[in-house]
Amino acid sequence: MYSHAPETLLAPRIMVENWMRQFQDWLCHRLETADGSGTKFSEDLWQHEGGGGGRTRVFQNGNVLEKGGVAFSAVWGEMSEAAARQLLMPDPRYFATGVSVVQHPRSPMVPISHMNVRYFEAGNGEAWFGGGLDLTPIYVDEQQARWFHQQIWEVCQRHDDSYYPFFKQWADDYFYLTHRQETRGIGGIFFDRLTVGKDGSFEELFAFVQDVGEVYGRAYGTIMRQNAALPYTEQQKQWQLVRRGRYAEFNLAIDRGTRFGLETGGRTESILMSLPPQANWHYNLTPEPGSPEAATQAWLRKGIDWLADVPVK
Repeated sequence: MYSHAPETLLAPRIMVENWMRQFQDWLCHRLETADGSGTKFSEDLWQHEGGGGGRTRVFQNGNVLEKGGVAFSAVWGEMSEAAARQLLMPDPRYFATGVSVVQHPRSPMVPISHMNVRYFEAGNGEAWFGGGLDLTPIYVDEQQARWFHQQIWEVCQRHDDSYYPFFKQWADDYFYLTHRQETRGIGGIFFDRLTVGKDGSFEELFAFVQDVGEVYGRAYGTIMRQNAALPYTEQQKQWQLVRRGRYAEFNLAIDRGTRFGLETGGRTESILMSLPPQANWHYNLTPEPGSPEAATQAWLRKGIDWLADVPVK
């Protein structure tokens, strides 16, 4: 997909930061190609008050994507003691680099998607990786949902056969709107604090994170192309706005990445890039029994075995 420069003599944080920059370039190009409109990501450079900064790239008004963002950052500084305690930081000094992605398609037949990969170093030298990806269909296509999970499973299997079941359950629990008692979508995987030395070598954990980024770009680009031309009605468009509202609720009320960014003085526009361009909230909305909307609502629960038909290798 993109070159892996021989950087074995560089410090780990420089190696990861360089890859994150390169990955942002590769993913933006891949999403632009899948959209097919000729529209390009705009770029906004910014600096962090503690040190470092980032490149926020936003895509708007394409053929498939109504709004999308691919944000890179590499920042350092010292957070407040309260924030360090809340985020379980062993030392308030930190370095953090990562790429965060959210795509909001124009059509209700193309799912919302999210992906995040990140690397942290605390001031005491402890270092870890985190990340994840998930899919939020407006209308769940069971066959496509199973295919999406199979792509993730295959990546996890290349690294550790315990990864998929553990990280899939973690995603079910994390991407969950407790106040709604429903999952955000069909899930994916989520992992945090894969600590260098404890959970694997730097090289092993870094390779896994790289593969997570690659499978997101490949799988979501495929789904964009498959679903982009499907017809939809105004009723389906209205349901999309309701589901976007649920997405916004999760990001504002629950997501730890949003909280970390705001509590460490991050750039507000970049942090809230993940919000949809439009969303609706209806009082006491209940889908009509037997409707496609009710069918999708029924899928929004934890513990679904999306790999039931995948042969064990």
